[in-house]
Amino acid sequence: MAETHRNSLPESPADTPGGAPEETPDQAHQRRLAVFRSAKRTLAEHTVDHTLAERLTALLADGAEVYDLDEFADIYGNGAVTELERRTAEELGFPAAVFFPTGTMAQQVALRCWAARTGSPTVALHPLAHPEVHERQAFGQLSGLRTVHPTDEPRLPNAEEVLAFEEPFGTLMLELPLRDAGYVLPTWDELVAVVEAARERDAVVHFDGARIWETTAHFGRPLREIAGLADSVYVSFYKTLGGLSGAVLVGSESLIAEARTWRHRYGGQLFQQFPAALAGLLGLRKELPELPSYVAHAKVVAAAVKEGLAEAGVPWFRVHPEPPHTHQFQVWLPYDTEVLNAASLRQAEESGVCLFRRWFPSPSGPAGLAVTEVTVNAPGLAWSAEDVRAAVAQFVRLLP
Repeated sequence: MAETHRNSLPESPADTPGGAPEETPDQAHQRRLAVFRSAKRTLAEHTVDHTLAERLTALLADGAEVYDLDEFADIYGNGAVTELERRTAEELGFPAAVFFPTGTMAQQVALRCWAARTGSPTVALHPLAHPEVHERQAFGQLSGLRTVHPTDEPRLPNAEEVLAFEEPFGTLMLELPLRDAGYVLPTWDELVAVVEAARERDAVVHFDGARIWETTAHFGRPLREIAGLADSVYVSFYKTLGGLSGAVLVGSESLIAEARTWRHRYGGQLFQQFPAALAGLLGLRKELPELPSYVAHAKVVAAAVKEGLAEAGVPWFRVHPEPPHTHQFQVWLPYDTEVLNAASLRQAEESGVCLFRRWFPSPSGPAGLAVTEVTVNAPGLAWSAEDVRAAVAQFVRLLP
């Protein structure tokens, strides 16, 4: 590799002799993935870092642990898909479950079913909840639902806010954890109280539990007890459990029967989904039991990141929340995203250490402030606090 100044941007094809064409966004993405994949040390393994051959080989090698691979493939939701539904309902303590190709569809269906049952199309949720930020107004555009916000504080609403909210609503939706606020969770007593407040207002409670798997350490409760507070829960398999795709909605027998009808109407009754179902079953078997250890070590990593940034003399930074509520947390720095992304890529490329990955502009702060999400899973358990501080010092030396 050509030697460059540590504060300059990484060399791109457009900078090379001969005037090679500039990278397309997809080419740049593939180059970043290749660099992060080749790093010898990383805090987390991400499913996007694996090739098609690797993912398929792993499914074939390990799938027999969770399902008979000599069985015929699923057809419109039977077979391995049915087994994933059964296992998920069992883990969460609900009588029934239905598989969806996406969480967006699962929650669309759940909340329109609740709207019909409660007689109210109004859903109370946080303005940073996934449907408000990442789904292009799908609730209103497709299901005729209307959303209201009991609070805009960077945390879930509390019981007092729910009780005092001036408008009626039929469903209270709680995202556990609230990802865009920093993977934050209430205390157990706060969660119980806000659910009780919703009941007092004759509303049902739905959990956006895409990452509910990782909340048990924070709440000090088993999954069944956490999920059991709600009337319905949606869970994801690729966000925390290393799956390929797919989501499951759990609830009562009658709710799930109705949800199956709407799944068909929304185009979610796919012909075959066995790769996603097998990957989900493997996630339940292999990753779910390990999550408490990831959460515990994320606290060590977050503290060391804070210490490392302070020791390196960074004038302002934030590690949020302190300590992390799950195995994921945010780091904020006062630099442009281009500078931080360049430093992250160069650190992985030149030293084989992948500390941070993608940085994004602050969603609410001033220009020049960026945030990244740090995940700690199996590879990160090998990092000591000293390792983290050393990696932070190395990263800061790459900044202007």
